[in-house]
Amino acid sequence: MKNTLIALVEDKPGVLNRVASLFRRRAFNIESLTVGHTEQPGVSRMTIVVDSARTDVRQVTQHLYKLVNVIQVEDVTERPSVMRDLALIKVRANGGARSEVMQLVETFRARVVDVGLETLMVEVTGTEEKIDGLVEVLRPFGIVEMVRTGRVAMVRGGNGQ
Repeated sequence: MKNTLIALVEDKPGVLNRVASLFRRRAFNIESLTVGHTEQPGVSRMTIVVDSARTDVRQVTQHLYKLVNVIQVEDVTERPSVMRDLALIKVRANGGARSEVMQLVETFRARVVDVGLETLMVEVTGTEEKIDGLVEVLRPFGIVEMVRTGRVAMVRGGNGQ
């Protein structure tokens, strides 16, 4: 099972390095790590996904709290949350394949964000499973390049409640 942790950290140089070093030193495996600014100046939000079958989530939380720049850590896995990934996928789409790729993109509620002579670049946002599904149906056309953000998550309701 994959657990999703939200860590609020001070937006200072070296914080990401300290978190990554903690995972390395303790041999914790990170499935994904996404970092970005929050609505609060000086505070960043890390969304950390770990495989709880291979990593003790309680230990990860305890060790994160030991880092001086960590403000708050919460495991939101069992809380009502919205979790999303984003991917950009460049796929071969020349001739007759172009219309077929575009139909698949529409079916997955994704969108074409760039058109080249031989390729289309697709943007898709959703659950990891949705993105995996789109990747699998596009694979036979030839995926030229792909990048994924990793999971971001936010607890439903007001004020994180």
